[in-house]
Amino acid sequence: MLKKINQVYIPYYKWEDYKNGMWNRNVDNENDLLKKAIDFTSDHKKYGESMNIVVKLWVNTMVNSLTNPSINHKAFVGHCAVSYQLSIPEYITRKAWKYLNQKQRDLADWEAEKAIRKWRVLYLNTLKLGKKDAIKNYQMKLQLK
Repeated sequence: MLKKINQVYIPYYKWEDYKNGMWNRNVDNENDLLKKAIDFTSDHKKYGESMNIVVKLWVNTMVNSLTNPSINHKAFVGHCAVSYQLSIPEYITRKAWKYLNQKQRDLADWEAEKAIRKWRVLYLNTLKLGKKDAIKNYQMKLQLK
């Protein structure tokens, strides 16, 4: 059974996805970006590598969104991966998904699931949850400086 993670709220202006333009709705070259998004998301290896990177680098975005039980975590991580790698907004990535066949979707979902599991393990072992050892070590380092 998965350990319950409480939802954390972080202001949108601290989200890395927001800063990267993932929610931008004003693009000039939508057709070009759609083609790039289709090509990228259809390659589950590259897509998965980007998912693994983004769950580590976009700390505020992931904490805010992956602790929210109301969103589709796999889709969200996929949208973030495309935004991170190609600077393509989320709504275009959503359109690209419709062009993938079922096998491509299943492989992409599997990559997302693996990235989310890695994030959960990392999150459950960090200072944010008040792990006593982490707090103690952190406090000791502060006093030594």
